[in-house]
Amino acid sequence: MANMIPISTVTVGSGGASSIDFTSIPQTYTDLVIKISARNDRANVVDYYKVKFNSSATSYSERVVYGNGTNPTSESNNATTYAFNFAINGASSTASTFSNTEFTIPNYTSANFKSYSTDAVTENNATTAYAALTGGLWSNTAAITSISFESANFANFVQYSTATLYGIRKY
Repeated sequence: MANMIPISTVTVGSGGASSIDFTSIPQTYTDLVIKISARNDRANVVDYYKVKFNSSATSYSERVVYGNGTNPTSESNNATTYAFNFAINGASSTASTFSNTEFTIPNYTSANFKSYSTDAVTENNATTAYAALTGGLWSNTAAITSISFESANFANFVQYSTATLYGIRKY
């Protein structure tokens, strides 16, 4: 049996924010889960954001599968400077709608490379909405002590974007 315990929640205030950061992550859990409800201010229907562990800008690789209901696509990103999370509502999507993402990092304290996965979906009352799945690897043996979600393309997370970090404790 496992328990999911909330560690920290960040909610973006008025004026927006270029990043959502979790620092000083306790090393007392087996896995981490981050649940995110977000939107950015870039004039797109859908956009993406970057994820960095311990401020590292090296050694991320992943496979992304995404689509909008008619055009499924997959791509590989190797040796990139951040983990990629496709599917955040942009300013051109339906007003006041937010994307939802679940970001999972098993064995985040181990001395092995760190795997991660995401499950993301945008919301839009028009013809274009996206769903995306990502499986990735951070080729670093350091325990994860901080995670930063950075809006891409010089955009900002808008007010009320929220992320909650959970620790998974197995009994």
